[in-house]
Amino acid sequence: MRLGVLDVGSNTIHLQVMDAHPGARPTPTTNYKVELRLTEYLDISGAISSGGIQLLNDAIKEAVAHALANETDEILAFATSALREASNGAQIIADINKKHDIDLQVLNGDDEASMTFLAVRRWLGWSAGKLLVLDIGGGSLEIASGIDENPEATISLPLGAARLTREFLNGDPYSAKGIKGLEKHAEEVLKDAMPNSLKTHDADHFVATSKTFRTLARICAQWYGDNPKFIERKSLNSAMPRLIEMTSKSRADLPGVSANRAQQIVAGGIVALAVMDRLDVDEAEICPWALREGILLRRLDWLSD
Repeated sequence: MRLGVLDVGSNTIHLQVMDAHPGARPTPTTNYKVELRLTEYLDISGAISSGGIQLLNDAIKEAVAHALANETDEILAFATSALREASNGAQIIADINKKHDIDLQVLNGDDEASMTFLAVRRWLGWSAGKLLVLDIGGGSLEIASGIDENPEATISLPLGAARLTREFLNGDPYSAKGIKGLEKHAEEVLKDAMPNSLKTHDADHFVATSKTFRTLARICAQWYGDNPKFIERKSLNSAMPRLIEMTSKSRADLPGVSANRAQQIVAGGIVALAVMDRLDVDEAEICPWALREGILLRRLDWLSD
């Protein structure tokens, strides 16, 4: 069967269409993506503006049309932190579902962490042992750890790259005051909120997902000759001062860094380094599967029951 996974995230509206059936590896066929950055359309009350709502509806309309044009049997639609936290998010979702005839569901942070963990476990297999999975999105950071397909411990923290860029960073290059404020904030949130079950994770295998980690690994590979399939804490520690002193344009000139990602990669790198320091992770493997694949795999599990 052909399933479409529609991810309404803080940075992008992303439809991934995959051919899949229970017991088989999903095969990507086509995708449709719009960089929207919903958090930039929040007003002072925490509501998404009418302009943001219109752009969101336009993107979803095109994504649904793309899915139908490619004979998708079912669309699995979910929203993460941007709509989850918007004061008018529930009404926006109700209107979207009625207007576009889909069933857009909001994932809470633990669901995000659990679905991402499932995808990583399926990708790496049982031989990887106990996993510690890190994922930096636009609005939040998810961490999960466990030995089975369902994690034993999860946490979702408001340490997303887009969120923190908006809240702390200004200027081009970014101001030293903003950088220091963000570094302190990330360290304090991780120190105060990290449960003991994750502090003492005792993992065998460290894994990083998300475009933020993939981009950072690619940059470190170019600058220091690292394997781009891994993110190294030592190299990231060396890379961050260089990234911080660059302008957005110069960061966008780096291989694989879009203009949108160039604005957020500094905040993403600060969070990545802070969480690797907090959990004493020297190296994490980059996994190509993440939340969208986890959603699809869980749906396939339900179909096979």
